[in-house]
Amino acid sequence: MVLVDPYGRPLTNIRISVNKRCNLNCIYCHMEGDQLNAKDAYLTPKEIHEIVKIAAGYGINKVKITGGEPLLRKDICEIIKEVKSVKEVKDVSLVSNGLLLEKLAYELKRNGLDRVNVSLPSLDPKVYGVITGSLNPVSDVEKVKRGIRKAIEAGLKPVKVNMVVLKGLNEKEIKEAIKFSHDMGVILQLIELQSINVNNEFFKKYHWDMEEIEMELMKKAEKVVNREMQNRKQYYLPDGATVEIVRPMHNTSFCKYCKRIRVTSDGSFKPCLMRNDNHVKFIDELRRGDTERVKMIFLKAVSRREPFFK
Repeated sequence: MVLVDPYGRPLTNIRISVNKRCNLNCIYCHMEGDQLNAKDAYLTPKEIHEIVKIAAGYGINKVKITGGEPLLRKDICEIIKEVKSVKEVKDVSLVSNGLLLEKLAYELKRNGLDRVNVSLPSLDPKVYGVITGSLNPVSDVEKVKRGIRKAIEAGLKPVKVNMVVLKGLNEKEIKEAIKFSHDMGVILQLIELQSINVNNEFFKKYHWDMEEIEMELMKKAEKVVNREMQNRKQYYLPDGATVEIVRPMHNTSFCKYCKRIRVTSDGSFKPCLMRNDNHVKFIDELRRGDTERVKMIFLKAVSRREPFFK
């Protein structure tokens, strides 16, 4: 059974934030996690398993783990193992800044991780430092690169590199990023800056319209594939590089094809990426063991789903 929201959109994905902590401080971070800092507020591996099991009962079969930086959790491999143990789950992925990936890639794979997205907003240490707040940008860029290589070696597939494009900072690096992704054998995701949780002046200053680069990719591509998730386009270039465009802002197609519901690390369902005002909290019922009530809360959250851009 696949659950359909009030706008006819089937749900097949759930994205779970497992913490709010991060070892970087990116200027565009919209802090998708919770509003609490208490360690015991975070969902445990067993609680995450239970939420995934409930969601899987309604047809969700893909799980993405995020943070904060999820690899900061000492039990991250246990979390992956618990998620993968839900028999209906076909795909488990994780988003990371890559700083700890070199050490953990093989263990993550052994515990059931299928693929990984690694954030790398710039290959230039100076720009990387400005964007991420890294205190050691030269060594950190190299750490991320080694983490990507290790993920490939471990058999995580596909490995994607996420690059949030920012006007005046890294938009001139796109061609270099495409070459890097080709040389590494990974997919490059060019991501549009979102306005959620950032002020309008920040958005105006750094938002870069990706229409020009998308037109250029369209002309060069040997093949263009529309992914089911949010109707994203993947461009397959003649040299073997693959570039995916993620454009959420003012994009009705992005919303129309959204198949994902989100979970905050303090135990709430988040119906929409672009909104923080319609969360539905479930943590109390979950910790009381009231599974039927959690199911009702999940369905309530699904009923609140509506396209942000119509």
